[in-house]
Amino acid sequence: MEFFSFKKRLEEKAHKKDKTKKMNLIDLNKLINSELTSKIIKSSINNDEILINVSVENLYSTLLFLKTDENCKFKQLIDIVGVDYPNSEDRFKIYYLLLSHEKNLRVKVVINFNLELKIPSIVKLFPSANWMEREVFDMYGIKFKNHPDMRRILTDYGFVGHPLRKDFPLTGFNEVRYSEKDKKVIYEQVKLEQDYRNFDFESPWEGTKYIEEANKKVKKND
Repeated sequence: MEFFSFKKRLEEKAHKKDKTKKMNLIDLNKLINSELTSKIIKSSINNDEILINVSVENLYSTLLFLKTDENCKFKQLIDIVGVDYPNSEDRFKIYYLLLSHEKNLRVKVVINFNLELKIPSIVKLFPSANWMEREVFDMYGIKFKNHPDMRRILTDYGFVGHPLRKDFPLTGFNEVRYSEKDKKVIYEQVKLEQDYRNFDFESPWEGTKYIEEANKKVKKND
């Protein structure tokens, strides 16, 4: 009985904590909307996080407010994530994931844009954004204005293309190998030639033909 009463108290405490957190999110979302009325395109609460859509022009000022405002204090940048939607009018999205340790809350800020636009760097606001922005540039070709070191970070400096774009071929454009003849690393255009193959579309769960035949013989003997 003591165990079940203890378990019930824990569940009630967790439920109360979740309810309080949800109320905090609602209040915070209202505050952000009231303070950044002219800068926010829209905001919503999903999966215990606030999602804020802003334009590229209002990105820096929005992040500055979220970091420095006493009621927000989103002082940690968790990650910067790029997404490619090639069929959309605004092809690319970037998500900025922020965490407030004091409030124990998370917020996502997202921008939609075409590749022609240069995104303002936030390295001065969040120094950890340095390598994150370089990774987004390397993978998607998105350039950040006023970045202190806009170079590739994951691929080689001679790499062609940006691997996480939807139009990037799975094989890549070039392959790298060491040439014993030239005694150096060389780049060659990828040439993949594959003979036509006959694929067996039988389900492994149904079994192959020889297993089916063996099962039939067993049934006859029974």
